[in-house]
Amino acid sequence: MTSQSDTPSKSNSHLFGDPADLLVDRAERAQRQWQKEMPEVADRLSPMVLLGRLSESAQLMSQNYLAPAYADIGLKTGEFDVLATLVRSGPPYKLTPTELYRTTMMSSGGMTARIDKLEKGGLVERCPHPEDRRALTVCLTEKGLNLIKGKIPDYVDMQHQAVDGLSKQEQQQLSGLLEKLIRTANEKKVP
Repeated sequence: MTSQSDTPSKSNSHLFGDPADLLVDRAERAQRQWQKEMPEVADRLSPMVLLGRLSESAQLMSQNYLAPAYADIGLKTGEFDVLATLVRSGPPYKLTPTELYRTTMMSSGGMTARIDKLEKGGLVERCPHPEDRRALTVCLTEKGLNLIKGKIPDYVDMQHQAVDGLSKQEQQQLSGLLEKLIRTANEKKVP
């Protein structure tokens, strides 16, 4: 007679669970687990898989491609974003802190800290606002302009590497779908 401890159960026969599950991404694995645990929602899990994949892909792109690129430039993500936004704005490469934080989607407090750090590095300076004596603008210095313009070609190459697993057509299709998802999600914001 075999005891229960002598027979390995399916769930613990492998250290990390079913080996077939190791061949799927985390979102698919989670879906399979929910289907077993709560069959009543099994046919409603595709949004969970989609959002899980979006989250995981964003983390992978950031960790494996973007963060190393920013480190190569000597900046953190938010600092790069501020400088790149100023460069993209075109000459005279000046924006108000409000314009910057709205464009980069960061808080005004976070923007102030980033501007302080960039100013200490000689990459930006605070300049008088041309029309409002009480306000300031953030002005890109020559050093900041040269840094970003000098590194953008490598940054763009890295982005190509990040998405080269998709054809050009697939990249355009995914980009269009994500744009639609973002737009409709913004239109239907949950209170």
